[in-house]
Amino acid sequence: MGIVLIAALFVGTFVFLYQKSKPKLEVYEIHTTSLADLEKKTIVTGKIEPRDEVNIKPQISGIVAELYKTAGEMVRKDEVIAKLKVIPEMASLSSAENRVRLGEITLRQAKTDHERMKKLYDERVISAEEYERSEVALRQAEAELSASRDALNILREGISLSNAKMSTTLVRSTIDGLILDVPVKVGNSVILSNSFNDGTTVATVADMSNLIFRGSIDETEVGRITEGMPVVITVGALQDLRLEARLEYISPKGVETNGANQFEIKAAIVVPEGQTLRSGYGANAEIVLDRVQQAVSVPESALDFVGDTTFVYLLTDSVPRQRFERRQVVTGLSDGIRVEIKSGLSVGEKVRGILKLD
Repeated sequence: MGIVLIAALFVGTFVFLYQKSKPKLEVYEIHTTSLADLEKKTIVTGKIEPRDEVNIKPQISGIVAELYKTAGEMVRKDEVIAKLKVIPEMASLSSAENRVRLGEITLRQAKTDHERMKKLYDERVISAEEYERSEVALRQAEAELSASRDALNILREGISLSNAKMSTTLVRSTIDGLILDVPVKVGNSVILSNSFNDGTTVATVADMSNLIFRGSIDETEVGRITEGMPVVITVGALQDLRLEARLEYISPKGVETNGANQFEIKAAIVVPEGQTLRSGYGANAEIVLDRVQQAVSVPESALDFVGDTTFVYLLTDSVPRQRFERRQVVTGLSDGIRVEIKSGLSVGEKVRGILKLD
């Protein structure tokens, strides 16, 4: 019994080693050359934003007394968004009050002088020219007092006495559009824009019917695009939406980002009727850099590179095993999956692909 077991073990070992020593039959995937339309594309990341986005700022400094609009509401040009309460600067207020008092004194003196000159003129003591000069001085004194009172009222109330409709306490929209943001609250202090600061933004308004895609393209590809090229925009938040756009701007100057030069591009988006897009959506722009139609093509995995020369392995026999002939080819455009064969192959020929694994 023991001899039988030993013999069986010996035979099994011999068979196993024999099987291991036999050369494996290599079997490759086979691809048939075919005609295909190929496109070389680039993807540019960026975001969607309105072409016209305006920061509405106050004309005076003060405190927000009332807010009439909130983010997400539509607003018309010159429509009131907020009302301010004026907090005048004490030095300016004191100067304006002094100007009013001086104007009142000047006007009283001008009236007295004019009455005196009128009496002398009636008595034929002075000439008409001297009388007219006193009348002009009176009118000037009246105008100066009116202007000083107007300036004081603007400081105190933000309203001109001569044109109450153009109150600087009312913050109005400068365009028709959608309110994107109202970064202030009732009680917040705001300042007007001047040469020393940008001023406080009371609201941001944009025309959401006129949108653009803004992104950056690498310097290796910027030379292959031109203004007017069609662009397809995909929005990350809206998976099934593809928007048509047209490239309208390529920056003439690059900006270095993470060691690479990037050039800003803008594309005008065609917004489908009834589609709602939000400012700041992340998006990708797909731009076709080059294309060929009905080109002889094979998968890129079928190519073999030796230096600067490209080869394929043409199937010559498949029985009893696959046999191949190496052939030099000239390649053209690649879309990342298939590559154009300019010469060396014709339609219908079979070439070797990757090795199949057992």
